[in-house]
Amino acid sequence: MDKNQDKLLHTIAKAKAGNQIAYSSLLDSFWGDVYSFQLLRTKNENDAEDITVQTFSKAFDKLHTYDENYSFKTWLITISKNIHVDLIRKRKNNVFENSDNGSEAIKKVLDVSPSAEDQLISEQNLTTLLRHIKNLKPPYQKVINLRYFNELSYAEIALALNEPINNIKVKLLRAKKLLAAAIKATKS
Repeated sequence: MDKNQDKLLHTIAKAKAGNQIAYSSLLDSFWGDVYSFQLLRTKNENDAEDITVQTFSKAFDKLHTYDENYSFKTWLITISKNIHVDLIRKRKNNVFENSDNGSEAIKKVLDVSPSAEDQLISEQNLTTLLRHIKNLKPPYQKVINLRYFNELSYAEIALALNEPINNIKVKLLRAKKLLAAAIKATKS
């Protein structure tokens, strides 16, 4: 095994142990590979970026399943391919669903004014959401607050936190996943 492979495996082991610097190192090292691959496939910068963010989020969530007998880059590209295929399927299904019920969709759009009951439910949901946000680790709280309550762009958040923009994107996606899991757990 060469030095680069040893270093990579050491970084992966540190990331598996929860080291944020190791996560950032992996992200910085492989972002360009995954993004370039998706840009060639999608021919759309926004889709390529979204899929790349989702790829790293999923890879970091499933890092414990990575088999060191295979190339880490190949593992990431495989995850990326699967996410892209899922996105294409989802878009096809949405097109078919929307084409069948065109008149029904128009009826739903016409009545959008919230009733008093809807407003009360929204306020209760906001209170619950804020409680869940406060239970997240401080770095995740910070990116959620900056993005959704202060309405900052990714670039502005990266500048405010002095972190690379790619780290902000992945951290925000992970924060949303943790938040969704917490909300789902309280509903069960």
